[in-house]
Amino acid sequence: MTGMATSAVLRIILGENDSAKVTRPLGIPDSVEGLKKEIKRQCEVLGEFRLQYKDTDFDDFINLTSTADIQNKATIKVVYPPCASSTSSSCLYPQTSRLDESASSVDTDILSSSESSSPSSSLRCEPWPDIFPVPEFVYDVELQLQLANSDFKSNGTLFSPSPKMKSDILECLASQIIKYKAYPSSSECDAVAEALVRKRPCLREQGSVSGFYGWKISLKYKMANYRTKLRNLGCSELNVNSFKRGPSDPRTAPNQVKKPRRAEVNYCPDFPTGQNKESLEEERLALLGDVQKSNNQQVIKEKMEKTFAYRRREVIEDKPFIADFKRRWPALFSEREVEAEFARITTVPLRSRFMQQLDHHSLQLMRIFRRKGGAAGKKIKNIMADLDKDDAIETKRACVLKALVVYLNEDPETLIKEYI
Repeated sequence: MTGMATSAVLRIILGENDSAKVTRPLGIPDSVEGLKKEIKRQCEVLGEFRLQYKDTDFDDFINLTSTADIQNKATIKVVYPPCASSTSSSCLYPQTSRLDESASSVDTDILSSSESSSPSSSLRCEPWPDIFPVPEFVYDVELQLQLANSDFKSNGTLFSPSPKMKSDILECLASQIIKYKAYPSSSECDAVAEALVRKRPCLREQGSVSGFYGWKISLKYKMANYRTKLRNLGCSELNVNSFKRGPSDPRTAPNQVKKPRRAEVNYCPDFPTGQNKESLEEERLALLGDVQKSNNQQVIKEKMEKTFAYRRREVIEDKPFIADFKRRWPALFSEREVEAEFARITTVPLRSRFMQQLDHHSLQLMRIFRRKGGAAGKKIKNIMADLDKDDAIETKRACVLKALVVYLNEDPETLIKEYI
């Protein structure tokens, strides 16, 4: 019963083939919001969601409006809002409603800031997909491919598209690729070409070992042409490499092509609509005063989101020293904004992803720690002894991190500070 001091265990359904157990030593929380916070903490759920419980009378899930409706060992289902409602128009492309990682409500604030801020209309919202989604082509191309696929299935005849049709297919693929990145790697071009012939098997190439090598090469050339087209239209991510090279401009050495690193989804976005360098500089100057005020996190978050493209261009083009950059952007050097900036660049919540990977590798790390000898081994053994007293996930994470620092011959006090 709600409010009792006895412990409670709940089964939480997070998705298809995905469930977890939540243990509450003090019983079921008194409110639905309290239960949601506990689920976020223990199950590492990110974003907005609502709860349903398994009703014994109807043998079905019903919306949970009061924790008085559930008891020990109840089954709770996490229901996420539709993608359309959880994704703002600030994102170019939809993002899944639930991410499988979250360590605290801070992560929710970080992602919501990058999703809901209207100024950042040029931001990408998804990294490169595991399986590339081949788009629908124009009507006449789709019609010809459908007929060609029918012939292929019936008699195995491969289809050789006309030069114009091939160009249309490659153009459509390029416009889909640019939604994720402007400079796809060779393996990523492989993945796109493979996805194309998997969806349209009539386009497989005769005599090619993979069946799509020629498509891959053509796609690389098309992407180069497509980048030139976008560069001429003023795309910032590509304009950053279009300066006239000369001795007077040290940023423009021929070997200094500025490309995103693997995780940089939003490398050099365009300025928000209606903004320019001068107006964003005014926002930066206003931020210098805002960071001096207390209880001003919301204003800071909005202005940091608004000036993200301006800040990125400064990092990429000017390559400032950290000390100079800190003087210009002091708001960035807080825990909240470091995580927010990481999410803006990569679309990945920093802390929760780190905790997720830490949990994943903890058992292997502890096996390695047990084999450590000498003075470091004794320190690690004393650190890991805390797990015998308290096996909570937070204690486990703290012990593994401290032990890892000792294992690397560093002082854990320089990384972790404990407050009583």
